[in-house]
Amino acid sequence: MSITLRKPVSKDAVELATLHVECWKQTYSQLLPVGYFTAEHLEQRISMWHRLLGDSHPGVRIAVASDRQDRLVGFSFSAPLPKDAIHLPDGIERQLYNLYVLNDHHGSGTGQQLLEAVLGDEPAMLWVAEKNPRAIAFYRRNGFAFDGLVEQDPTAPLITDARMVRLPEAAGAKA
Repeated sequence: MSITLRKPVSKDAVELATLHVECWKQTYSQLLPVGYFTAEHLEQRISMWHRLLGDSHPGVRIAVASDRQDRLVGFSFSAPLPKDAIHLPDGIERQLYNLYVLNDHHGSGTGQQLLEAVLGDEPAMLWVAEKNPRAIAFYRRNGFAFDGLVEQDPTAPLITDARMVRLPEAAGAKA
């Protein structure tokens, strides 16, 4: 599959939000309550992406992947750590907030390209659903390891997120 990576622009907000929701449906539907994906949910994502793409946010990196028909098939988003990040090893200053690829593009290398576009080999942290073995394996291949911190998503009680970190000495080392 041929894909193109680029930085999204404001006019991509609706398509990006729609992709975001679709990726969540494909990945987490069995872990979310019935009726989770409402029109309001999509509107919140549209608002979020308009805000992220419309304003200048220092240090924010966003990449989208599109197919030959110029349809978005994946996206990634990283930024400097939030001020309230707790108990992180020294040298970690970036968080990967999102990395999603439509199911029919899994295994195509799109996810790897998206990760490299917004994170490269930098030390970082991320949260991953404990019941997402495919994502966990992907992050492990890219030098991330669980650090023992977990949190429950209050809007999705069946999703427990676990924190993974890639330490400075592990950055760039792929298992």
